[in-house]
Amino acid sequence: MSAPTPSRPRMVRQQIEDWPLSHPFVISRGTKESACVIVVELTSGDCTGRGEAVPYARYGQTPQSTLDALRRPIPHTREELLRSFPPGAARNAIDCALWDLEAKQRRISCHQIAGTPQPEAVETCFTISLDTPTRMAEQAAARPRLRLLKLKLGGNDHDDAARMRAVRQSRPDARLVADANEAWNAEQLPHLFEAAHEAGLELIEQPLPAGMDAALETVARPVPVCADESVHTSADLDALTTRYDAVNIKLDKAGGLTEALAMKKRARELGMRIMIGSMVATSLAVAPAMLLAPEADWVDLDGPLLLARDRDNGLRFKDGWISPCDPDFWG
Repeated sequence: MSAPTPSRPRMVRQQIEDWPLSHPFVISRGTKESACVIVVELTSGDCTGRGEAVPYARYGQTPQSTLDALRRPIPHTREELLRSFPPGAARNAIDCALWDLEAKQRRISCHQIAGTPQPEAVETCFTISLDTPTRMAEQAAARPRLRLLKLKLGGNDHDDAARMRAVRQSRPDARLVADANEAWNAEQLPHLFEAAHEAGLELIEQPLPAGMDAALETVARPVPVCADESVHTSADLDALTTRYDAVNIKLDKAGGLTEALAMKKRARELGMRIMIGSMVATSLAVAPAMLLAPEADWVDLDGPLLLARDRDNGLRFKDGWISPCDPDFWG
C-alpha cells in the first residue's frame, strides 16, 4: 500500500492524557466523565507523526498495559506492524502515527496514500446517553439542529421500547439509530425489534453479547442489525453475514487505519453495510477515521463533541456535520 519510510521511526512520546467530558456519558456498562487516551509521536528525520488511541476495558485493555505494549521496537512499515502487534489501542496509536509520518515525509495527504476519496463534510450521529425515556426525549429535543441521533439503550425490555418511542415523539424529524451495547437477550429480540421498527429506527447496533448472538440468525430483523463488539478485524466478518446486516468499523478495535481499510473492503465484498465509529476521544483519534467516512452508510464520529474541550485546530463540527481537519493537524 505504501513505500517504506526512509529510516526506522523513533518513539519520542507515549503519554496518557485525560480529557474531561462536558456531561457524564452513560451506556449499559457504566458511566464515564472523561476520555482517557494514549498519544504517540514518532519521528524520522525532521518529520513527526502523531496518533491517538483509547484503551478499552471491555477488551481487557488499560492505559498502563497499552503503554507497556508501546515499549516494543517500532516497525519500519505498517505492514510489519500488522504482523508484530495484535489488534487494539497500542497498534492503533502507532499505525495512525505512521500514516501521519509518511504523509508528512512524502508531502501528500493520507487519503492519496490510501487511494480513498478526499475526506469531506459528512453528517455524524450525535449520541443520546442512556437515561429514562423522558430525559432521553428531552436530550433529543434540546438539539433540534442535529438530525442524526444515536440512542444508548440499556437492556430493560419495557424501558428500551419506551425510550425509542419517547425520542421519536420528541423528534419526528430526526434520523434515529440505537446501540444496545450487548444489553439485550434473545427473548427480548422480537418485541424490541418491533418497537424499533415502529419508531422508525434505521439501525440497531450490537443487541446481544458477542459470542451469544446466534439467535440473530433465526429471528426476523425488521430493522438492520450492526455488529460492533462481535467484530474486530476483517478476519471476523465472514462468519457474521447470517447474523448481521452491517458492521461498525472502529480503529481502536481494528488496531489502526490500515486494518480498518481492509475491513471496509471485505465488508463491501460481503454485501454488508458500514458504520464508521470511534471511542470517546479527541479529534486526533477521530481524524484518521474520516478517510473511511465518505463511503460509509452511517458515520458515528461525535466523540470530540462530547468533550468539555477538544484539541486546538481539530475537526470542525457544525449542526451535526463534521469536516476534516487541516493536514498539518493529522494526515
